[in-house]
Amino acid sequence: MLIPLLQLACVLTALYFLFNLYQVWRLQPGGWFGPKSIAVAVVGFVANFLDTLGIGSFAIKSAAYKQFKLVDDRLLPGTMNGQCVLATMVQALIFLGVVEVDPLTLLSMIASAVAGAVVGARFVAQLDRQTVRIAMSLSLAVVALLILAGQLQLFPLGGEATGLTGGKLLLAIAANFVWGALMTVGVGIFAPCMTTVYLLGMNPLAAFPIMMASCAMLAPFSASTFVRKQAVDRAAVLAVAITGPIAVLLAAFLVQSLQLDTLKWLVFVVVLWTSFSMFRSYQHERVQ
Repeated sequence: MLIPLLQLACVLTALYFLFNLYQVWRLQPGGWFGPKSIAVAVVGFVANFLDTLGIGSFAIKSAAYKQFKLVDDRLLPGTMNGQCVLATMVQALIFLGVVEVDPLTLLSMIASAVAGAVVGARFVAQLDRQTVRIAMSLSLAVVALLILAGQLQLFPLGGEATGLTGGKLLLAIAANFVWGALMTVGVGIFAPCMTTVYLLGMNPLAAFPIMMASCAMLAPFSASTFVRKQAVDRAAVLAVAITGPIAVLLAAFLVQSLQLDTLKWLVFVVVLWTSFSMFRSYQHERVQ
């Protein structure tokens, strides 16, 4: 009964976003298609395909949109938030339905991520963005090395559990609260959440419904705020609203077919790439 309810909640929050988008269109018609829509749609397809593998889409979209001047920098945050709504909804619907996760672990970690984004945001927003970036970059680099050592059988790491209990569950809840809060400063939840469940002995695949349902619950509300402020490129949002879910469907079948050992290598690549991306963002802002 829990899974259908979570899936329904994901659909309802996405509909909430679409309602807000419709309200803006009703008051200010037009702006749904632009000359750069095809290029944006292609970027969105690639980014959401990789996003479904756990790599994250914001860094890819941001780099491409700036490099090719597809989206105004002022509209970039709101546009990317709006683009991810339908894609993350599809991700959540798929992985909630096909990946087995202990109900208590699933619900508590999703709830803690949402609470972190809502309650913890006021505290995290006061943190220095550069400090967060370098700390996360170094931390994830260490984790990547630990995962590599485990894969090379230098010492045991990871597991096949589908749920957590006791102290491990409390630690996972606390960690996901922090990851949810850090989303407000641009640190995606995918890699940290995947790392958390892996280090606590769970099957890496179990992270997918947790992190994707968390985003599916959060994204519509943050995106709706940008829409109401008219701080989005509506043509870009519509383009990726079409291609994003298609990319998710294709990538989801790939992820589900991966063997556990291959999935562990995927976690290593995701964590290492995220560490590198954060360090690059840190250096780029430092130079400016």
